[in-house]
Amino acid sequence: MDRVALNLLRMRIGEMPSSGMSTQMAPFPANQIEFQAILDRLADLPAEDLVGRLDIGGFAPHPVELGGIEQRCAECIYYLPHRKWCDLPELPVPVEPQWWCRLWKL
Repeated sequence: MDRVALNLLRMRIGEMPSSGMSTQMAPFPANQIEFQAILDRLADLPAEDLVGRLDIGGFAPHPVELGGIEQRCAECIYYLPHRKWCDLPELPVPVEPQWWCRLWKL
């Protein structure tokens, strides 16, 4: 995908919650087993199922505070800042730095 297409997709993703789409923001995985279970569910989806990936991944178009820590894509180990991209293989989507998903890791 070229830069324009990625920006359009990023805008579409950012607008989805305001159009009524909700996602599975909870439970946040408490350990590697729970984290892997979410990854396994994502891996079972067809590659083109963007809505399913956002739902299972628990995307939010804003930071989320958990345990007194504000979490957002910008601080996640999977975030590629120069591409504004989530590099988690099961969740390869363009993202904004202030977004969040329940697969967030520091």
